[in-house]
Amino acid sequence: MIRAPHEIPATGPAATFAAQLQAALPMLDTDRLILRAPRIEDFEIYAAIGESERGRYLVDDNTDRDALWLDFAQMVACWLLRGHGVWTVETRDTGKTIGFVLLGFEPGDHEPELGYLFLPEAECHGYAQEAARAARAYAFDTLGLKTLVSTIDHDNARSIRLTERLGAARDSAAEAAHNHAIQVYRHSAEETLQ
Repeated sequence: MIRAPHEIPATGPAATFAAQLQAALPMLDTDRLILRAPRIEDFEIYAAIGESERGRYLVDDNTDRDALWLDFAQMVACWLLRGHGVWTVETRDTGKTIGFVLLGFEPGDHEPELGYLFLPEAECHGYAQEAARAARAYAFDTLGLKTLVSTIDHDNARSIRLTERLGAARDSAAEAAHNHAIQVYRHSAEETLQ
């Protein structure tokens, strides 16, 4: 595949500066995973997820690679603008990138959101739950957030099950604020501590 110019990593001093910015972002470790700063090379995995059946939950037209790039770039930019954003998730044993977890706040969101997206082959191993727990703990323990939401399409049963396993509860008031177009699950710092 020929990549668009904006998808090609920088070189020289620009690459050095990008690496310095990435190094400033928090890295989270779990038993099996490393959550690290995103790199431009990670977009290939993001695009693969976005162009799959799962991508219909990311952008309106998941066949539009530029729309996927803008979505990825928006999540990365959240770090500079809000102090939280997307992490690339790697397995500790292989170093393979398997997905992404984020503390996001994109247009249409009413508050910070806990989200996740993983390659199909990474599903059914508990990776998404492990990564989401680490990101949520960072939001509550380090950033001092009191709640997060996960906003989920009504027909995304896999994501709904995961969010329920994380202990989040449906928030009907938040759903009403979104005109019931999505399901909203609330994660509470107080409930997580219990």
